[in-house]
Amino acid sequence: MTNRTDPAQIFREESAELLAELESTLLLLEARPDDRDLLDTAFRALHTIKGSGAMFGFDAAAAFTHHLESAFDRMRTGALAPNSVLIGVALAAKDHIRALIETPALADAAEGDRLLALVAAQTDAPGAAPSPSVASNLVQGADSPVRAWRIRFRLAPDAMERGTNPLLLLDELRGLGDATVRAVTDAVPPLEELDPSRCALAWDVTLTTAEPLSTIQDVFIFVMDDTDLTIDAVAPDAPAGVEAPPAPAQPIIPLASAARTDTVATRPPQSAPVPASGERAAAANANTASSIRVPAERLDDLMDQVGELVIAQARLKQLIGASTDLQIKSVAEEIERLSNGLRDITMGIRMVPIGSLFGRFRRLVRDLSQELGKDVALTMSGEDTELDKTMIERLNDPLIHIIRNSLDHGLETADQRSAGGKPPQGHIHLSARHAGTQVLITIRDDGRGLDRERIRAKAEEQELIQPGAKLSDAELFQLIFHPGFSTARTLTSLSGRGVGMDVVKRTIDALRGTIDIASTPNRGTEITLGLPLTLAIIDGLLVRVGRGRYVIPLFAVEECVELPPMADSRQTGRNFLNIRGALVPFIRLRESFAVTHPPDIYQKVVIISTGERRVGLVVDQVLGDHQTVIKSMSKLHADVANFSGATILGDGSVALILDIGQLVAAGQAVGQTVEPQRAAS
Repeated sequence: MTNRTDPAQIFREESAELLAELESTLLLLEARPDDRDLLDTAFRALHTIKGSGAMFGFDAAAAFTHHLESAFDRMRTGALAPNSVLIGVALAAKDHIRALIETPALADAAEGDRLLALVAAQTDAPGAAPSPSVASNLVQGADSPVRAWRIRFRLAPDAMERGTNPLLLLDELRGLGDATVRAVTDAVPPLEELDPSRCALAWDVTLTTAEPLSTIQDVFIFVMDDTDLTIDAVAPDAPAGVEAPPAPAQPIIPLASAARTDTVATRPPQSAPVPASGERAAAANANTASSIRVPAERLDDLMDQVGELVIAQARLKQLIGASTDLQIKSVAEEIERLSNGLRDITMGIRMVPIGSLFGRFRRLVRDLSQELGKDVALTMSGEDTELDKTMIERLNDPLIHIIRNSLDHGLETADQRSAGGKPPQGHIHLSARHAGTQVLITIRDDGRGLDRERIRAKAEEQELIQPGAKLSDAELFQLIFHPGFSTARTLTSLSGRGVGMDVVKRTIDALRGTIDIASTPNRGTEITLGLPLTLAIIDGLLVRVGRGRYVIPLFAVEECVELPPMADSRQTGRNFLNIRGALVPFIRLRESFAVTHPPDIYQKVVIISTGERRVGLVVDQVLGDHQTVIKSMSKLHADVANFSGATILGDGSVALILDIGQLVAAGQAVGQTVEPQRAAS
């Protein structure tokens, strides 16, 4: 387990989040170069990584980040205009910073030097003239003469408790030029009352530097809200040792507007009451306690324990069922209520917005579109849709393969799109939404669509289907998930080897999900992944076949009906049911599981579905709903068809969980062979 008290490990985790935020910000900045908020966000991420890296001993990462931070500081002041080339270099530099933090021993120093040279070349290159909105920020540009500033600041009393090191702030000021520092000790209490964890000092710094005012402000960017700070420009003709007249107290000035003044006062307005230090510390602690960082393995352990509790509660419920003691029944019901609540809370803790997954693909689309010479825009919707964290981790690779195929096979070049009457820019849209107890993830492009004839020809060539076999579009498109199947005419770095989509199929099947494909020639392709909300605990329908009991995931169950006597008397073993005018094929699970125990007089049919495909499962008895804790099957049973896992029932026996995807596919195959006979009869 990760050592949670290791400061270096904490820095690595926080820097990973900052680097992910930096990447998404850079990609947005490329599309909106005039967005000042995006520039500030990127700069703050770099500034934090640099400062924290130096604090925790990651000197190489801090030194490298400093150069990139300087480039973004020039963009913030308007001395440099963001452009696609500079954003591309910054993205590559972000990858190098990650390497310097995660695996510093393996980081390529030559690659770092190359990136710094590219950054220098871009920042030294003549850029576009600054816009009028930022022209006033250039008063203190890079070529400005040396100026003197007087900086007076007092940190919040609890600043050190919250991780602020005043010595690092002073070191940053010294790094900007010639600095004279004087400690102000008027608020230091007597020794017997001194609390070493509280900050009682203030500082008075005289700084001579060529850096602009905004650079000095950036030293205090993360403590600005809780710090009494005044920055005064010393008059150029003032004799040495003579300070500028004190500036009147002013309200807090936002950083963006403060860059246009020569005097900044961030003390609160005199009319506003200043909270006592104890109140301020309590407020800060309340904000800090609003969220905590918990190792993922602890959540997994908690989920396992909750699963065992659910099983124990089910056993208790079954034991109490035969009792007549009302008090014991009442306690059992209370335990059931509490365990259900604990289950829901635990599952809620594990739920993560899918936007954290979608955001990773902006960089992928950008890099691949440049490599392929295609103009492609990525749009998203439903980023707030939540999914179990384990599901999100395992969905990364399948979505990468699908998006790569959309870019390489689906979307045309700008010239091809224009010739076909389409806009030159192609689009890929990612969306997510809840549908009952499932989450549907859709990847849609507006490309050329799937080539049905080529897929059929390739399938016949590989003997996956018989020549001339009648297949629906949905069945034909499923063939692209067969291992080794590829319709690419040429071998490229992205495709042509017949790997990728079979990985998608295997992963989604392992997640108990489904894949549906729809495609229209010259209008695009839409791939929809249907996934359960969680892999740990599901609601199921408990059924009996012979003496065995099985669980059908409840999200796939549409309805339960009686098996008609006419259908029951047929000897074919497989047939169709007429469900409100629609023919639905059904499978007798007794035959599939080779059950010899005599059947019940009245068998039931459970209608299940995935997407638009439906099939009926004939069972002996429907026992009722069941809260199912999913247990993985052993490696010895990994290849057993029709089952995706197992669960422990209240009496301690094991019930197998039916694999809905396998059963629906088997039912559809049965329906195709039986339907012509039925039609003929």
